[in-house]
Amino acid sequence: MQQLTCSLTIFGLITARTVSTSPVWKRALRRDMWPRPHAVLACTPLFLCLITATTSAQQQTAALGISSSSLPDAPQPQLGPQDSDEQTSYAEGSATVSGTVLDGSGAAISDAQVSLTHRDGIQLRSQKAGGSGEFAFTKLPAGSYLVIVNAQGFAPFTSKEFVVTAQQSYEILNIALSVATTSTEVTVRPTEVIAAEQIKAEEKQRVLGVIPNFYISYVYNAAPMTTKQKFSLASRDTFDPISLLGVGLAAGIEQANNTYAGYGQGAAGYGKRFAAQFGDGRSSDFLSHAVFPSLFHQDPRYFYQGTGSNKSRLVHALSYSVIARSDTGKPMPNYSYFLAAICSGALSNAYYPHADRGINLVFTNAAIGIAGRAGGTVIREFFSKRLTTNVPGNGKP
Repeated sequence: MQQLTCSLTIFGLITARTVSTSPVWKRALRRDMWPRPHAVLACTPLFLCLITATTSAQQQTAALGISSSSLPDAPQPQLGPQDSDEQTSYAEGSATVSGTVLDGSGAAISDAQVSLTHRDGIQLRSQKAGGSGEFAFTKLPAGSYLVIVNAQGFAPFTSKEFVVTAQQSYEILNIALSVATTSTEVTVRPTEVIAAEQIKAEEKQRVLGVIPNFYISYVYNAAPMTTKQKFSLASRDTFDPISLLGVGLAAGIEQANNTYAGYGQGAAGYGKRFAAQFGDGRSSDFLSHAVFPSLFHQDPRYFYQGTGSNKSRLVHALSYSVIARSDTGKPMPNYSYFLAAICSGALSNAYYPHADRGINLVFTNAAIGIAGRAGGTVIREFFSKRLTTNVPGNGKP
């Protein structure tokens, strides 16, 4: 008798039996291979639980957005190099914007700063123009753009808004930069203020740091002086302690030589000579530096040349005794020195000894004054600058 091993699978449950192959057993086997009603009913609850559990798990997974590929055991997809390049190209875009930066004459402007912006003003990219003024922005997504160009010495340029589409090569035409307008701030100061500053600097000029050298201007184009400034500088110069010391020294020399014998000797004679020297110097200074320069609108200062040949400098120095500069800067006859010398000589007749008075005294003093100024200007032109402290300028430019 043959036996048959039969497996019955019911919802994952395996039942194995060994049966005979006799007709009797065949009939019995056919009866056993069909599930009995009570077995089916007993398995029904288990089947329903399995279905319910499976359906609930699927719904929770779908609600959380979790796919089977995202589970830990699922392999992650890998992009090859070709796929990565395609994604980058798509993200950057495929449009191109280019142009050339020129000036008003059509010449290229290199190193100009070119910026690509959105219509809302947000800058996207920036680059410098090449040697021929060229620029290009590549791999741009489709959209609306503006181009702004800045270059040193030129006014900024902003293009009109333009739209590019995918794979379009857009060229901006007529980028011509105009020259930037310069704004110069000029501070205008009154001439009187400028002259006051220059005079203040001149009052610090002293030969060897001691002897006043106020009436030489080392600023060749100095501002003209006002009447008040002319009198102020004359007072500052003539009453300087060193000037008074010079008066005393000159009076002592005259006394030693018994010049103007009518004054006599001793303290009285020295006093008279000191007074005469003081009167000559003060009257000459005020008349030649303040009174007549104010009347004739002349500048009483000597203007240091300092450049050119020695001959031209010598002519410039000697001519100053006969030619003066007007307040407007033009040359004119030196009326101030001529009249001041004559008037000073005439006043000296009031206090010199009777034996020395007369027309001869007037012209003698005038000639001495003019000759002294001529010699003084030559010394000022060639020697005084080296010996003078606080020199503010270098003469004629």
